[in-house]
Amino acid sequence: MQSAVDELIKLLDLEPIEVNLFRGRSTDENRQRVFGGQVAGQALVAASRTVDEPGRFVHSLHAYFLRPGDPSIPILYEVDRLRDGRSFSTRRVVAIQHGKAIFNLQASFHDDEPGPDHQLPALSGMPDPESLPDFKTRMEPYKERIGEWFDQPRPIDVRYVGPDPLSRQGVPSTHQQVWLRAAGVLPDDPVLHACVVTYASDMTLLDTTVMPFGLSWDSPGMQMASLDHAMWFHRPFRADDWLLYQQSAISTGAARGLAAGAIYTADGILAVSVVQEGLTRIGRT
Repeated sequence: MQSAVDELIKLLDLEPIEVNLFRGRSTDENRQRVFGGQVAGQALVAASRTVDEPGRFVHSLHAYFLRPGDPSIPILYEVDRLRDGRSFSTRRVVAIQHGKAIFNLQASFHDDEPGPDHQLPALSGMPDPESLPDFKTRMEPYKERIGEWFDQPRPIDVRYVGPDPLSRQGVPSTHQQVWLRAAGVLPDDPVLHACVVTYASDMTLLDTTVMPFGLSWDSPGMQMASLDHAMWFHRPFRADDWLLYQQSAISTGAARGLAAGAIYTADGILAVSVVQEGLTRIGRT
């Protein structure tokens, strides 16, 4: 799947149009809306390209999904350089289509500084990701049900530790774990690795919010969409190495669901924390 990863790299390689203004394209997939992880990843690329201080890396981002993105036209990213301090830089990015904001992101960048170190440990006893089936192997029984999406190239290799979303329907749970990584080799640029993980972090987390009801994104009458997304980058990682994404459902109610995720390296280092709220309308047809 190196070709799919190369396409993802191109997708995240924005075209500079003017100072603080960038243009991003969408994939050729026949989607109703632009994948939220794509917009978040591209916005982080735009913000990062305006940070000139060497070694100043993103440590947090907070974003809102305002309108569905149109995959048939480019997305403009306008960056506001809010602050450049001695140790921190702050950027605001607005994604625009059809003259309207579809997404906004605020990101903070920090110089690498020494300090005490503590983290919550990863869950123990997780199976080796190489021992788990990839997406096509896992979803083969549901190929006809999934339709054309089954054969789409996948730049992110996602492997469920437990049951997948379709086979676990009817079995309530509040947690899931997946292994993920880029399905090929990435360049060494740490900014690109952060943007790829930002892209991937939106792939399974919202599903967790309906698991307490034994439901999934495929359940009849289900309507799901990302509303806001927050990430904190704690320690170095590579997005083309295996990462364990531990996810838990925090609250679901009022047609909204909130889930938290912790992304660990294969040797148990906490790399990224994620919290996402999304629309979870259940039972509508």
